Amino acid sequence: MYLGIDHLVIAVADPDVAAAELAATLGLSAGGGGRHDRLGTYNRLIWLGDTYLELIGVFDEALAGSSWVGAPTVRALAAGGGLATWAIATDAIETDVARLRSRGSDLSEPVAGERIRADGRAVRWRLAAAPRLGPDAPPFLIEHDPTGAEWSVADRAERARGTARLTTLEIGVEDVTATMRHGLRTVDLRFRPSLSGRGARDSDVGTHTVRLRPRRGDSEPAATVHLGIPGAGPLDVALFGCRWLVRP
Repeated sequence: MYLGIDHLVIAVADPDVAAAELAATLGLSAGGGGRHDRLGTYNRLIWLGDTYLELIGVFDEALAGSSWVGAPTVRALAAGGGLATWAIATDAIETDVARLRSRGSDLSEPVAGERIRADGRAVRWRLAAAPRLGPDAPPFLIEHDPTGAEWSVADRAERARGTARLTTLEIGVEDVTATMRHGLRTVDLRFRPSLSGRGARDSDVGTHTVRLRPRRGDSEPAATVHLGIPGAGPLDVALFGCRWLVRP
């Protein structure tokens, strides 16, 4: 079952520098991170409850360019940074993938992954992704291992004390109708006309909203990240190739 948006993969030149800038601008404190040694990437995480922002950089461009998450990251960085891809959290990845593949989805079978933190502890997960990822492509599915770092009952309870939350991921695309059909076929996202108007369409993913809207020019950020932060905002800023809208 889908639980919500798991995380946004945001390509940045230097995750540590980006984390410091988000802290200074939006008041979001970054947690740890680590290296994907087999993927050529490394990251810092900003937790929003059980959802998070993954600020991802590249330490080996050749290795990253041939890896599943490194390739969209390299492409995003070549365009100046920004949303590389995103993920939906599930608590039953085997069941979800089997159902979707039986309907013609090109998601892979679930594969295991891990990230080694600076303290040496491993974060482990299983995921299923389509052959090509990108801001205008369907997300991948991920199920976290609660026996590893960051996803234990205690870890999640600690995160729940934070008040900042992701509310909506808004993505500008060239063809809303074609993107909706792709999302329906790949991960069964179903869209409705958005109250925001202007040809936008919304889909509920857990407590989050995914919004597709017509992109208005190449200079416009491909993604807008809507955050709810009690006592903050309203704020509207551009950082790392994304637009950030903060409301109390």
